[in-house]
Amino acid sequence: MERTTCLVVGGGPAGMVLGLLLARGGVEVTVLEKHADFLRDFRGDTVHASTLTLLDELGLGPAFEQVPHQKVDRIEALLEGGEKAPLADLSRLPGAHKHIAMVPQWDFLDLLADAGRLEPSFSLRMNTEVTGITKRGNRVTGVTYRDRVGGGTGEIAADLVVAADGRSSILRAAVELPVHRFGAPMDVWWFRLPRNESDEVRGGAGRFSAGSALILIPLGEYFQCAFLIRKGTDRQLRAEGVEKFRERVVTLVPWLADRVGHVESLDDAKLLDVKLDRLRRWHVNGLLCIGDAAHAMSPIGGVGINLAVQDAVATARLLAKPLREGTLTGAALAKVRRRRLFPTAVIQTAQRVIQNLFLKRVVEGGATISSSGVPVPLRLARRFPLLQAVPAYMVAIGPRPEHAPDFARRAPQTIVRS
Repeated sequence: MERTTCLVVGGGPAGMVLGLLLARGGVEVTVLEKHADFLRDFRGDTVHASTLTLLDELGLGPAFEQVPHQKVDRIEALLEGGEKAPLADLSRLPGAHKHIAMVPQWDFLDLLADAGRLEPSFSLRMNTEVTGITKRGNRVTGVTYRDRVGGGTGEIAADLVVAADGRSSILRAAVELPVHRFGAPMDVWWFRLPRNESDEVRGGAGRFSAGSALILIPLGEYFQCAFLIRKGTDRQLRAEGVEKFRERVVTLVPWLADRVGHVESLDDAKLLDVKLDRLRRWHVNGLLCIGDAAHAMSPIGGVGINLAVQDAVATARLLAKPLREGTLTGAALAKVRRRRLFPTAVIQTAQRVIQNLFLKRVVEGGATISSSGVPVPLRLARRFPLLQAVPAYMVAIGPRPEHAPDFARRAPQTIVRS
């Protein structure tokens, strides 16, 4: 049987950050990723201000700057006739990074993987799909896996298994941790449309009209688009066909008429089944859940990646020493949840309020943001621009930002991309 000290399941932002930090802390760590690479469409592509600060602390800021990305310093609501209402002004953030970086997630993960490979105790195994857990008594002792290339199977033992495998975590399901489900009134169709230099939208923008909503996120030469639909109506709307969908998009944002044909069929619109939940307990003996495996987030604000990364930083700071010394206890695992519960609950509460008081009414046809019907909070933000810093801080930094532990900090370094 193979063995490692810490086994991280899932090569997303939480798993890769945790693997890198633990390896810099002298812990033998293995990250398992079931896919052959990180190239997947419509994963979160936001790198928030607090994560950019973390990259600076890790010495990876200059390397990240070499990765093509789009800087977003404002979020706005689109009204009729091209008018806009401000939602958040990130230029008012404290610190060096007064923006969110929009970058394909695979580029961000490749950078973390390349940095990890510089650490002798770091191992990343692709094409390795975890199929279950191994136990001794009531303690999780490792995982079983299948090699997706050769088809072989095996087991890996570990002092700690970390579930960073997302909202559909196989490990979370295997240990049957209790979960509080909050529900969501909407799902999201993700698709892409070309972006022109003449487009007046420079930051993130949203159009909200009775019955539908469209979010535009600039990513280089294209917009990543999120079309909100009422929960459970995916099959019904697909049956109406692509022409009806294009018509809805153009009704919301007329200046997209010259490019909406790039959605050739509804196969180009990928469904995100929106979930909002949180584990009541994040660990069992030998296993810890972090990121979406511990708390699935709504896509509102794109904050899921930020929270997941901060979970990973807190986990590394709290657990590197006991893992290295072989003194890990359940009490140490519980500290991770205690540290991260407050910011998670604050953000999820804000998402629930937005979902239930506004977006639910939008997708059910009862609410809109128009030139004649701008909600009070947006009117106040327009009149008192300083208020725009509040949502900017909550989205880009969060209630409890985490900073790199001393053992993981490095001077700015050059990363040779593989």
